[in-house]
Amino acid sequence: MLIRRETRSDIDAIRAVTSAAFAKSDTVSTPNPPNPPDPPNSPSTLATRHALNTTVPVEATLLDELRVSDGWLPALSFVATGDRGEVIGHVVCTRGHVGSDLALALGLGPLSVHPAHQRHGVGLALVHAVLGAADAFGESLVALLGSPAYYGRFGFRPSTEYGITAPDPAWGDYFQVRTLTAYQPSLKGPFTYAEPFDRV
Repeated sequence: MLIRRETRSDIDAIRAVTSAAFAKSDTVSTPNPPNPPDPPNSPSTLATRHALNTTVPVEATLLDELRVSDGWLPALSFVATGDRGEVIGHVVCTRGHVGSDLALALGLGPLSVHPAHQRHGVGLALVHAVLGAADAFGESLVALLGSPAYYGRFGFRPSTEYGITAPDPAWGDYFQVRTLTAYQPSLKGPFTYAEPFDRV
């Protein structure tokens, strides 16, 4: 496994990995379509594409929207590649803000690992990589919405311990913060994600 920055040629593979990682079990199509496959523009193929497009996980759509937003930070978008160079995982941090003075911060997510490669340390390596890069760039903190049991191993703690409030108070301890070297305790207030998080 290799962790590296995303390139433009990775975008379709990242979308596929994100879709697979967040797919609902009742929306997964059969792995082996009938032989021979229908021509690319036949009515049955177009109907299948339409059906699949209606079940695209929101995380994949969010990622597409983030990529063209003001919050996108190309240097903080990482992929994990497998033995053959194929993309097997992805993580991104985008620009967020804290407080009424809109102090700079980061929002982590989505984090995606292809189901065939989950529970093999891919997500662990991706999160460590993006946190290390964020720290090297002088960022103050990273916030996310996720499992405290999973993200606690990276040093994430409930945001309220730092005086930072979630966009939705109902998130409770699932909204977490990881401080970095440049963090100052005076950094407090409501956290705001990049705009697509409010829309998608």
